[in-house]
Order: sequence, then C-alpha cells, then structure tokens
Amino acid sequence: MFLKVNRDEIIEGLQKSANIIPAKTGAAFLRTIWLQCEDGNLNIMSTDSNLEFMGSYPATLEGEGLAGVQGRAFYDLVKQLKSGQGELTIHTDEENQNVLVEQKARKYKFPVNDPEWFQKFSSFPENGTVFWSGDFLHEIIDKISFCISDEDSMEAIACIYMAPREVMGEKKVEVCGLNGHQFSMLNFVNDDIYAMLPEDGILIQKKYLTELKKWLTADEIELAISDKRLFFRTGDKRETFTLPLSYYQYPNYNNFLAKLGDDSVSTLEVNRLDLVDALSRVALFNTDSNRCAYFSFDGSEVTISAQGQETGTARESINATFNGDMQRIAFPTRNLIEILNHFNSDTVKFTLTGTEAPCGLTGVDDKDYQVIVMPMMIQEETYYTEENA
Repeated sequence: MFLKVNRDEIIEGLQKSANIIPAKTGAAFLRTIWLQCEDGNLNIMSTDSNLEFMGSYPATLEGEGLAGVQGRAFYDLVKQLKSGQGELTIHTDEENQNVLVEQKARKYKFPVNDPEWFQKFSSFPENGTVFWSGDFLHEIIDKISFCISDEDSMEAIACIYMAPREVMGEKKVEVCGLNGHQFSMLNFVNDDIYAMLPEDGILIQKKYLTELKKWLTADEIELAISDKRLFFRTGDKRETFTLPLSYYQYPNYNNFLAKLGDDSVSTLEVNRLDLVDALSRVALFNTDSNRCAYFSFDGSEVTISAQGQETGTARESINATFNGDMQRIAFPTRNLIEILNHFNSDTVKFTLTGTEAPCGLTGVDDKDYQVIVMPMMIQEETYYTEENA
C-alpha cells in the first residue's frame, strides 16, 4: 500500500471513523481504523461490531492494499499535522509490519494490525433507496430522543420507533420516543419513506442515534433498509454509515393518547418563554427530595411555586388562559423545561387529563409534534412559610 493524500481531504472521514470505535477498551480489532487503497481512492473504515462507517476519499495511489492501525492514535496524529504544509505520504514497509506516515521532515510509524481481523462491511443496497434531508432527520432525532430511555435493558423503550400510519386517508410517518414518564411523537409526510418502512415499523436503539447525529450534515442523504440494518449514504456516495435494527414489541401508546381527547380535560395556554423563565427561577428552590414545580390555576393566570426544606419557597404568577376544573398539578421542573425547549411556538397548550394522569403539550407552530409528560404526586408538606421568615 502506497498513497499520497491531502490531509484536509481525509481528516473529517478519520474523525467520523474514530467516533464509533472504543478509545481504550474492547477488542483490539474494534479499535482499528482500516485503510484500503482501491480504485484510485483511499477507503477509511471502522466498526464497533454494530455501527459501521466507510468513507472513500481521493488520493494518489502507487500501490493498492489494506492495512489496519490503532484508530484513535492515527486520527489524533493526522489531526495535529498542520494543514497546508505538504501532502501526507502513507505506505506500508516491505514486510507489511508497519504503516509509515510522512509529511516533509516528519515521520511516524504505526504497527499494522493482523489483516485477518478485517471483517467484510455491509454492502449498501442499491435498490429501493430513498433520498432524504439530513437536516430534517437531525431535527427529528433532537425532538424525539430526549424522551427515550437511556437504559439498554428497557428494550423497546430504549429505542426510537418509526412506522407508517394512515390517518383519515392521509399517509404519514410517525416517529415516537418513550421512557416511562415522557412520550414524544412527530408526524411528517414523505410518500417514499412511508412506502419503504415495514408495516410494523422499525426500532433503532438510542445509543446509536448520538453517533448518527455526528455523522449527519444538512446535506441530502440516501436511505436504505434491509432485514437487519439501516443504511445511510451521502448524496455523492462517498460515505456510508450503517446501524443494526432492533426487534422488540413497541408498547401501545394509543391508550394514553386517547385520554387527551376526553371531554373532561382541562387546558392551559401560556407563553412558552415566560414559562421557561419562571421555571428556571423556581428550579433553584428544588431539592433532591422535591423536584417539582406546582401549578395553581385561575382563568387569567397560572401560579408556579416550589419549596424545599433548606432552600425556602418560590412563587411566581404569569398570564395564561385556563379552562377546566383542575386546581393544582405538579411537574418535574427540569424535565418540563427540557420539554418546552424542544418547541418553537410562542404559545404552548397543556392538555391536562388529571393530577396523576398524562398531560399533553402542543404548539401552533410545531405542527404534528406533541409531547406527553406524567405529573408527579403532589406532596402536601410545608417546609417553609412566610411566618417563619
């Protein structure tokens, strides 16, 4: 293997490749970045045995071949080599025992990993592919993933769920996330993706979404699905990122969604940013044992309060429109702030089904997006009152 390449042509590919490999732990072959000279390009490949990355970049080849190097160290070196100070020469020695990297007077040597460690990467299916906005996929992940459980042992609710749905004759793609106390759902129209998805939908583990977001750009991507894997490829076909699908039974979430349509619900409409500001101040009075913000209602305003044995009490009122019979409800303060920050609408609407029952949040400017949060049990203890002051 012998090639010359511009450092700037490969640095982004090396970064993406290094992102998915373990830095220090795990088997040595999983910490490897594979360099392959083939068809006038340098192919950069890595896998953690689940995720796979492969990028192809222009290079001047004087000899083809395959070599594996310690991935993190190789990337860190190339990152520190200066741009604009000459091409990199990368080649194996005569015994194929080392990979040599040279840039002018700088010379480095990496031991070559056993080529038998190389495992064939999944081939991108060339039939039935769909082109999609990478920017929009990134937005979907942001709006859904914060509601997905972080615990792999939770199986289906540690996954993002995407399924085709036909609602009142309109074909939509439904994307959901659930962690037991929060639920988020986004619907969008895309006939090609609707047709591509299996009837039961697909599940992707949350732990893979972080690396997918790192790989995505705002550019168009090509999407394909096989029985076991989901494939993403850049529009110029130079980079491919693949991940495994999961096969759990996703919970039926229609039961608690249906409650939002009951005649007995109460509704609260409030300026989103005003509420976030108030909650941020009220959160300063939360403690480990009392993480709630208490909402008290009347027709023209909502009062938000919190109390803690060591912190004291906080109480703020902001303008709002309330309809219903509910008098008081409690939400986990930090969770509610995070939820509100995923909306773009100036005004958000709370649909309250009970003091310990699902509450839905929607916004006029967040079409086809909703989040459900479970209230917390109201604690009636009083730790601090104005009389104590």
